[in-house]
Amino acid sequence: MPSGSGSRGARIHTSCAVVSAPTFDRAFARWCLTVECACHPVDRVCAVDRTGNDSGPRVGKNARVSYVVDPRVDTYIEGLPAWQQAVCREVRELVHSADPEVVETIKRSDRPYFTLSGNICALLAAKDHVNVFLYDGGIVPDPDGIITGGHANRTARTVAIRQGEAVNAPALLAMFRQIIADNRAGGWRRIGRKP
Repeated sequence: MPSGSGSRGARIHTSCAVVSAPTFDRAFARWCLTVECACHPVDRVCAVDRTGNDSGPRVGKNARVSYVVDPRVDTYIEGLPAWQQAVCREVRELVHSADPEVVETIKRSDRPYFTLSGNICALLAAKDHVNVFLYDGGIVPDPDGIITGGHANRTARTVAIRQGEAVNAPALLAMFRQIIADNRAGGWRRIGRKP
């Protein structure tokens, strides 16, 4: 893998990794480390600094989630109105906090997708809301009633978040975790077929 590629999908093995000193990427307001391990020769891992300062990566009790950043997802989010940016960033943080192995990418030319052993969710900003498409095959419970569309859809359902509405973080996080668990168990298509 090329140096500084920020490869999406690589897993870094902490037992054999050698990590460089952190550098601040001002263009994307994030801290980056170059990581080398026996299995993945070079990778660039970036942790977005949502505080707007460049004093270094945050660690400890109030640490932010660290993950490999796809700059194309940054570009998508940065092109949105401020309120939609805030919603997309919060959802991005939630899905990455659901599991450290979540990968972000772009599919369908410009849509942010989050995957782990299959699709977890995708983001799509509309004129007056942000859609979070949940790829759960309609089998993940929704006890908090956050699903707003696609109730009968057998592939994905939607959580629409409008301007001024709060993201129901606990409910969405629980759904992300269940989708990831289902993906690891073979995906909703396989699970949904069981009697």
